[in-house]
Amino acid sequence: MRKRKSSSGAPEPRLRLAFQRRLLSWYRRHRRDLPWRKTTDPYKILVSEIMLQQTQVDRVVPKYHEFLSRYPTFEALAGASVREVTKTWYPLGYNIRPVRLHSIACETVERYGGRLPEEPEQLQQFKGIGRYTAGAVATFAYGKAAPILDTNVARVLHRIFIKRGDAKKQRARLWTLSEQLIPANDAYDFNQGLMDFGAMVCTARQPGCPTCPMKRLCKSYPLSYSMAAGPVRHRTNRRGKISRARSSGR
Repeated sequence: MRKRKSSSGAPEPRLRLAFQRRLLSWYRRHRRDLPWRKTTDPYKILVSEIMLQQTQVDRVVPKYHEFLSRYPTFEALAGASVREVTKTWYPLGYNIRPVRLHSIACETVERYGGRLPEEPEQLQQFKGIGRYTAGAVATFAYGKAAPILDTNVARVLHRIFIKRGDAKKQRARLWTLSEQLIPANDAYDFNQGLMDFGAMVCTARQPGCPTCPMKRLCKSYPLSYSMAAGPVRHRTNRRGKISRARSSGR
């Protein structure tokens, strides 16, 4: 399939449709069984999204269940002390996250009667909810066709549709691309599929190019190991895999 762009800069319709169909087909066969995918409760979705920031999925799952058993609603979380919430959060780390989650719960109860707003723009007004988290909550809790862009999604979109340059320096372009690609009637599965595909197939270090369902569409195929690994950068004072924050969390 020839990969062209429309005059507006968006992927041409045939390419966009092919990508959507292949991603949705792959996701429905290979989706991960995760507890937050069994609910559309905005509170539970928000808790999962905050926990998944910079934290591996297998570490999040047991803490997600424990946290919700102790604080099952915004009201329950808002009624607890910050110290108690932070203690319950242990050992996930990055303890600004439970502090901000507690603040969001308090504001949700005080200003919105315990119901989180539906629109991404409103969600981003909360301290601690950025554009990605707002899009995730809007899609997974409220069924909105809101774009998302974490490290996994950025890597997938950059490799398939752009190839050139550093994905980290093309965030605005990638956000636009995410918005252009999302199907209005299948946003939930599409966004979940993007994240699973980046975590399971189009991985950072050893992508599964030979069996990838996108290889006929992908500008980067076949991706060499050196290209997948990216340029070597010397880092200091970093902990673990923080540079792959969202990727490692998904």
